[in-house]
Amino acid sequence: MAKIEEKKPVVAEISEVIKDAQSVVLVAYSGIDVAADTALRKEMREAGVTYKVFKNTMMNFAFKGTDCEALCDLLEGPNAIAVSKDDATAPARIVAKFAKAAPTLKMIGGVVEGKFYDEKAVAALATVPSREELLGKLLGSIQSPISNLARVLNQIAESKGGAGETAEAAAEPAAE
Repeated sequence: MAKIEEKKPVVAEISEVIKDAQSVVLVAYSGIDVAADTALRKEMREAGVTYKVFKNTMMNFAFKGTDCEALCDLLEGPNAIAVSKDDATAPARIVAKFAKAAPTLKMIGGVVEGKFYDEKAVAALATVPSREELLGKLLGSIQSPISNLARVLNQIAESKGGAGETAEAAAEPAAE
């Protein structure tokens, strides 16, 4: 009975971490060295992603009855979870980046905005730019036609203004 009481806070911690999460990515982290793991954790922290290793049985208990329940079937071997409450693509992007240098690190599956994604879908999700990048591209695409229109109008105004000045200058000597 005492062991069950010791495990309840861990299950509660996992439940709190995944509560209201935009995305939860299950990561198999075996075979990664300490330096790479430290760098991975640092980048996760900077991106506002919670990255933590828990026992599979604890994650299994915490996932029951939540959107993450589909991940229970994938809980084998040493696993960690990467959770983001703000940017749905950040965990997948960061893990995919580090997986290039450490091929043993891989995404097993994930839940993004309440929907389960398998390994391939999570890898595809990693290619999606962040929200800020997408907003920047949108702003650039909106701003581009406006700035092009401004340039064209400016060129028209300059050419008409220049033509008018030339006609006035030509008319003055003729009047003398």
